[in-house]
Amino acid sequence: MEKDYYKILGLEKRASKDDIKKAYRKLAHQYHPDKQGGDEKKFKEINEAYQVLSDDTKRARYDQFGSAFEQQGGFSGFGGAGFGRGGGAWQGDINDIFREFFGGGHDGFGAGFGGGQTPRQRGSDISIDVELTLEQAFSGIDHTAHLKKFAKCSRCEGRRGEPGTSVKTCSKCDGKGEIRHVQNTILGSFASMQTCPQCGGIGTIAEKPCKQCRGTGREQQVEKITFNIPAGISDGEMVRVSGKGEYDINGAGDLYARIYIKKHPVFIRKESDLYSTITIPMTEAILGGEKSVRVIDGNGKLEIPAGIQSGTLLKLSGKGMSSPQRGGRGNHFFQVIVETPKKVSRRAKELLQGLQKEGL
Repeated sequence: MEKDYYKILGLEKRASKDDIKKAYRKLAHQYHPDKQGGDEKKFKEINEAYQVLSDDTKRARYDQFGSAFEQQGGFSGFGGAGFGRGGGAWQGDINDIFREFFGGGHDGFGAGFGGGQTPRQRGSDISIDVELTLEQAFSGIDHTAHLKKFAKCSRCEGRRGEPGTSVKTCSKCDGKGEIRHVQNTILGSFASMQTCPQCGGIGTIAEKPCKQCRGTGREQQVEKITFNIPAGISDGEMVRVSGKGEYDINGAGDLYARIYIKKHPVFIRKESDLYSTITIPMTEAILGGEKSVRVIDGNGKLEIPAGIQSGTLLKLSGKGMSSPQRGGRGNHFFQVIVETPKKVSRRAKELLQGLQKEGL
């Protein structure tokens, strides 16, 4: 019987590859036989449809011939080529789903298709906020934080046992630090490796637990941590400091510092460029000249062309923010505001009237 693979996945023929993948993942989760309310027949049907529609060549032939394109040598069914090991994009998607179901990695189907390994638990990551001025973001700084966190026990140095005492092999995992679990499914046997809950993955147990940390190998301490925030960093960026998070027996997590940059009273930042305004008198706008201006790292000289109009943007090249991506610095743009005096002297008024007669 003719199969409508698009209908099986709840899609229209013009669906994109991303639409096909999303629909497949949703339905595969819903109908997986190992889940409550799962449907083995429907699950196989969904996988068959996805195997065809996710492959450009097979999809083109299916669009031309329908599911009868199997007879053209295009598809060998649910158990055919592309479904087992090395099944390309399809294999990666089903592996992702199995990871979400079972928490491990998978390398194919059939007996013993697993071998996935759960990473050993390390300490938690820590996230902090750091506020900078725009000037500090421009130049970069060394920032110091004092954090109360779990660190390696100062008494047992993380060994978990009293100093001078011995450790014994963990009886639950036989010193491997991992325990192998096998689960039988309709698709074969699934094997995964999980961190031993008794020894925490190190393979040994302290005969006499450390009095200070009670055998955990860690204790809360206040640690002074100094790290570099690079020049040119942007608002909202993260700085990662490896190994400065919470400590656990299998290693420490990382410290993440999210950067917030205060609003500047003068400058506006757009990526690596800076913007500000300058006000010049009408005479300078007419005659032009050179003006001293404020930039992020001091002062600069800006050429004012004769006859400039109010609202014009002038650029000082290389006077913006540090740009770690491109190297060097961005530019500084100045919006010129021509100031018209509200009151003028009699002499100035006469001169302006004279200019007016000249057509200026």
